Amino acid sequence: MGERELWLLRHAKSDWNSGVSKDFDRPLNPRGRRDAPRMGRWMARQGLIPDHVVASPARRSRETAEAICEALGLDAGEIRWEPRLYEANVSDLLAVLRSCPETARRVLLVGHNPGLEALLLSLCGPLSSPGKKLLPTAALARVEVAVPWTALGPGKGRLVARVRPRDLPEDV
Repeated sequence: MGERELWLLRHAKSDWNSGVSKDFDRPLNPRGRRDAPRMGRWMARQGLIPDHVVASPARRSRETAEAICEALGLDAGEIRWEPRLYEANVSDLLAVLRSCPETARRVLLVGHNPGLEALLLSLCGPLSSPGKKLLPTAALARVEVAVPWTALGPGKGRLVARVRPRDLPEDV
């Protein structure tokens, strides 16, 4: 592993028919409630334990981050809920990441598209994707970062791996 790793995790699949009126309050649907803990269990098997977790407080992101942390054996009370991550653009996301503790070597950011995909492209340059989306729901992108968080910016990352729930082994 390089100096630091940034893990971008898009929230799991949400329920568009939940009856809530505000997008911010949409919960996970059954697939999302299945995929989030599976991704967390897979991360645990790979030894991918973050030093710092920052997540959007939108309900679907909150439920995803809590499920991931539970699967990793982390205290959900340690999650930094960051309102700027909801409907964030690349500038917003970089501002949040630049405020991460320098002691954190592995940061997990749980948020939303299109911001996360735009951030991934900004950090790593052009990327090809076999599917339509770089980060479908509950997908994780591992980005190696060779600069301090305060210096994070365009071209400062290298994509190490991208994992979607459908790529995970059945026994996770």
